[in-house]
Amino acid sequence: MLLTLSTTHTPATDLGYLLHKNPEKVQSFDLNFGKAHVFYPEATEERCTAALLLDVDPVALVRGRAGSGGEGLLQQYVNDRPYVASSFLSVALSQGFGTALSGRCKARPELPEMALPLEIHLSTLPCRGGEEFLRSLFEPLGYVVESEPVALDPERPDLGESSYRAVTLRTEGRLQDTLSHLYVLIPVLDDEKHYWVSTDEVEKLLRHGEGWLAGHPAKEAITRRYLRRRWSLVRDALSRLVEEEAPGEDGVEEQKAEEEAVVERRVSLNEQRMQAVLTALRESGARRVLDLGCGE
Repeated sequence: MLLTLSTTHTPATDLGYLLHKNPEKVQSFDLNFGKAHVFYPEATEERCTAALLLDVDPVALVRGRAGSGGEGLLQQYVNDRPYVASSFLSVALSQGFGTALSGRCKARPELPEMALPLEIHLSTLPCRGGEEFLRSLFEPLGYVVESEPVALDPERPDLGESSYRAVTLRTEGRLQDTLSHLYVLIPVLDDEKHYWVSTDEVEKLLRHGEGWLAGHPAKEAITRRYLRRRWSLVRDALSRLVEEEAPGEDGVEEQKAEEEAVVERRVSLNEQRMQAVLTALRESGARRVLDLGCGE
């Protein structure tokens, strides 16, 4: 999976200070699901591009994990995760560009607050909801969006388009804001996460959504997808977004603490399965269920 971030700010090589990555070096770091590499295909005074190449190891995702055999085994090894932008990329962004994401630059402290012309390219971005949904997420934030569909099979045009798009985003603003937008909205577009969503995801969403999510016209859809439709968490996040500027009262804080304590307990695989089934039934609008009896 490849993401590139370019600027024509003068001098453009200031991007290296912001990202804390030297344009003259290729830098790599390990993740628990693979490896990420940061390098600069171009680095001149006029234009500088930083590339984040994410190499996801599908075998490492399931090796040594309890319950990794049996049903679903093929899907664990044959899937799109190594090739598309997803929550894996968000993790790589936070670990590779964490200092920029937090808005800090020790060498040039004035840079993080500067509005820069930025261009982001994502080679393969899942768009569950289509181009219209993609635009509804980024255009209200001031981005110019260009996207092209990725064919299911270039040699078989009769098969039509896939749900993936090659996307270019252009904006002028702080790098910290752009990275925060990407961190939140990439998994929202993918509508999937590679890890169990718990209460700390609410804190991540509110932290990275500070200053833009509360006023976003699609904030409910963003919150719902980011939190994987865990309705107690969605309600908590939305209520806190509405009251973003007003600190909560003690009673509200106590209630949230109690809810978090319940959510934080270990959830068994069987409970996760049952919840997934219930969620699918509710979303389908079904009023009757036929139990064919599949045994234990």
